[in-house]
Amino acid sequence: MCELDHPCKDGINRLRSAIKSLDSRIQEEVKWNSPSYKLEDHFATFKLYPPKQIQLVLHRGAKPKVLDKQLGLPDPHGLLKWVAPDRCVLSLRSSEQAIELESEVQELVRLWVAQL
Repeated sequence: MCELDHPCKDGINRLRSAIKSLDSRIQEEVKWNSPSYKLEDHFATFKLYPPKQIQLVLHRGAKPKVLDKQLGLPDPHGLLKWVAPDRCVLSLRSSEQAIELESEVQELVRLWVAQL
């Protein structure tokens, strides 16, 4: 992350801290050249390229798993795009928006983890 050249680096770092502060068991690793978070399995991974915005993929690990219940999240700010029944992409246009909505993003991640 020290060498990351991204216009939204400040916002990414704020969200990294927000995600890690949700639970002391959350581990941050590098997956697909980006920060990724796991408890037993990975549940969220930043998508840093192309570097036009901040994207956080909320998922259930790298391999598909049987979906035993409908997953969902509240989205009053229109940040989510569901790309599959078990994963969505949270998009923020700037560091400023990430900082402004930091607590909302943190709550979305908390709700995501609670469903898994």
